[in-house]
Amino acid sequence: MTDDSSLYSQMRRHFASHDVVKHSLGEYSRREGTKIVHADSVEGYFSILKRGIAGTFHHVSKQHRGRYLDEFDFRYNARDTSDGERAGLAVEGVNGKRLMYKDSSLVA
Repeated sequence: MTDDSSLYSQMRRHFASHDVVKHSLGEYSRREGTKIVHADSVEGYFSILKRGIAGTFHHVSKQHRGRYLDEFDFRYNARDTSDGERAGLAVEGVNGKRLMYKDSSLVA
């Protein structure tokens, strides 16, 4: 679900279902049967992403973009938990995993 920006005009080619709310006409949500169409979730996600990049990382390299997005997915999905619960979830997420990072500048 997106707003009516022309940036999203090709979304139907990539997603089976793409609904649009017409912010330009003052529409911010609507009900279609049992479904509510709105762009609040994606706007909330992008606000967390923009704050994180501008306030914490300042630059996101193309090479590690997926890692940054994984972190912001975690932050968004854990947004309603306390700091302690979120830390616990992060620690649970690394259980049984090994850090695999190769810095090409260190390879001879």
